[in-house]
Amino acid sequence: MTTRHRTTAATAVVGLVIAGAHFIGAASAHADDVKPSVPPGTEPSASAPTPVKPDSPRLKLPQGGTLAPPKVLDLVEVVEDIGGEERRQETNQTVMMALQSEVLFPEDSAVFNAQAAARIQAIANEINQAKATRIRVFGFTDDQGSYEHGKELSKKRADAVQAELAKTVTNPSVVFDVRGYSEDYPIADNSTEEGRKKNRRVEITFPRGAVG
Repeated sequence: MTTRHRTTAATAVVGLVIAGAHFIGAASAHADDVKPSVPPGTEPSASAPTPVKPDSPRLKLPQGGTLAPPKVLDLVEVVEDIGGEERRQETNQTVMMALQSEVLFPEDSAVFNAQAAARIQAIANEINQAKATRIRVFGFTDDQGSYEHGKELSKKRADAVQAELAKTVTNPSVVFDVRGYSEDYPIADNSTEEGRKKNRRVEITFPRGAVG
């Protein structure tokens, strides 16, 4: 059973400033210590906004008011299973699959459990269908324990997922970007076990394929 959350923002937004994060690739999987200026996967990728005439009477600007540059946001659709073990987020440009660490690894471990390979292979098959050539694999932990331990563990888990993806992804020119972010960029409240469970995750992001 799944729950759906759909967010649509396809109109010009006045005065919105979003800092973009660089997607860094390499001929093989690698780590990068430079943190993006926004959480991974949230950088804007939508096309240019429709021009807005600042002198249009429909705007009804207050006297002396001016328009900031407009920005069009991605369409975002989020589907999460009822337990939150798997979360899928799609924009008009990318697909992001987040798997909770508990469904892939034993506690405080980067060694796969028995069900992990099948879950990751299913994502790899979708990557093949999309003919994706750039894949991000980002690991995250909760805020328990030291930051450095979380960074090491999240990176090892991301490395393990990347290695499993590479067994099934068929494109020989595929580029992996593999990083461990420790407790950075939580998606839930770390003050509860339910929230910490959601924050312990590995995210796999790849470009969407062409819609037929």
